[in-house]
Amino acid sequence: MEINTIDAAVFSKMFLAGAKNLEAKKEWINELNVFPVPDGDTGTNMSMTIMSAAKAVSDLTNPTMAELAKAISSGSLRGARGNSGVILSQLFRGFTKVIADYDTLDVVVLTEAMQKAVETAYKAVMKPKEGTILTVAKGAANKALELMEETDDIVFFVGEVIKAADHVLSKTPDMLPVLKQAGVVDSGGQGLVQVLKGGYDSLLGKEIDYTIEGASNGSGVVKITPQTEQDIKFGYCTEFIIVLNQPLSEKQEAEYKAYLESIGDSIVVVADDEIVKTHVHTNDPGLAIQKALTHGSLSKIKIDNMREEHQEKLIKDAEKLAAKQAEEEAEAKADEPAKEMGFISVSIGAGINEIFTGLGVDYIIEGGQTMNPSTEDMLTAIEKVNAKNIFILPNNKNIILAANQAASLVEDKKIFVIPTKTIPQGITALINFIPDRDAKENADRMTEELENVKTGQVTYAVRDTEIDDKVIKQGDYMGIGDKCILSVGKDMEETTKEMVKEMIDADSSIISVYYGEEVTEDDANALAAELEEEYPDVEVELHFGGQPIYYYVISVE
Repeated sequence: MEINTIDAAVFSKMFLAGAKNLEAKKEWINELNVFPVPDGDTGTNMSMTIMSAAKAVSDLTNPTMAELAKAISSGSLRGARGNSGVILSQLFRGFTKVIADYDTLDVVVLTEAMQKAVETAYKAVMKPKEGTILTVAKGAANKALELMEETDDIVFFVGEVIKAADHVLSKTPDMLPVLKQAGVVDSGGQGLVQVLKGGYDSLLGKEIDYTIEGASNGSGVVKITPQTEQDIKFGYCTEFIIVLNQPLSEKQEAEYKAYLESIGDSIVVVADDEIVKTHVHTNDPGLAIQKALTHGSLSKIKIDNMREEHQEKLIKDAEKLAAKQAEEEAEAKADEPAKEMGFISVSIGAGINEIFTGLGVDYIIEGGQTMNPSTEDMLTAIEKVNAKNIFILPNNKNIILAANQAASLVEDKKIFVIPTKTIPQGITALINFIPDRDAKENADRMTEELENVKTGQVTYAVRDTEIDDKVIKQGDYMGIGDKCILSVGKDMEETTKEMVKEMIDADSSIISVYYGEEVTEDDANALAAELEEEYPDVEVELHFGGQPIYYYVISVE
């Protein structure tokens, strides 16, 4: 089988197949996360990024190559989540810049596009690190340059490029010692390889379902009558499997069922030592999912809207009303003078949200450790804040790239991304804001103060591993510092105190403790009292954070 050129129709199918393959492998890619924490999300972030582009592609009818390129670039750019998702979107951005100028693609054009993809992605990362998705992309592009002189056959070309990418991926543990110690290859690089392999399967003519869920041209929705719609108390049929971190006790299983009953009906919970099959009808699937995540990771998630029937007249009326309201809101905003400074913060947990609001944050994006907001989410937040200068606090190292990408797309406001990597850094940045100074001075000051904050976070291990010279067993508590794992143990309180001990030095003056949703106020007060006794010269502040996954988030300044 030899193919010398591919048109937009063929390339569209290749892209959709690549997206579907990545989506199918996302949980496996999540498990390649170096740190054995319950929020390893590279596969999820990359999948959500590419599926945003895939939906844009599926909405097109017989597109030209230029239209296809625009849909891929814009869709992935706005849907980008996490560092891996942003880098993937930048690879697509560079690639599509080249192919947009051609009606058909051959080996020469594909090679040029791959070179541009790598160049664009490397430029987007302030300090590119080898042994990552960037290295895998560069290895594939270098192989393409070599093959361009040898063949015109796209099938042979793509197959050999994938072999090269796979080879570079296998070498990533030799480039990053942390990968070798954890016994994994780079998760972002693996995600990219799966995209390429999915596209290759399509090129070879393998049978693939190209349907993208959520695309406007989708079909097969089961309709119900208006009367039935009115009779439905809970509108979303929600199903998933929890892959347990540890077996549920009878008490935990009963509490889990009781919680589901408090938010819905038609409850089915079937548990064994390793998994829990869950079925619930609810009006807020997110609540069920959040609760389930406290017990393990999720797979086979399926959410169906049981009120899918909407009469055409109601839709049109709603659209007219929404358009009118949007117009009225826009007019009202236009009449209000923009304030000088505004603040956007990524946050998670009711208590932490309240702290940020109290410090003057105008718009909070729910995100943080378990759900990385997209570039589109950032742009929406920026639009909502009526200010000339806007400071964005990502509060997570995996969100900074998405924030920077959003900032680059805004023209009518000045955006300052303060590179906060943790919640405490975000709080410190806000405390050091001085209203009388201009935006640039404040941005510099807020950024400088981040160096004075040490952060530790206590969670649990989802698998056995060895990292930072520490042997970790599934279910162990871990105290994770800014750069490494500081403590590991079977007892949460002792692990937390050991973590703080590693963070304290002679210059430390304040310990701030933010306790999560699974920690009782009594336990948090007891820990604070012990820290006060252990460090009498250091002030200890205790706050309710309400964050999931992390029992304690602690800062030392």
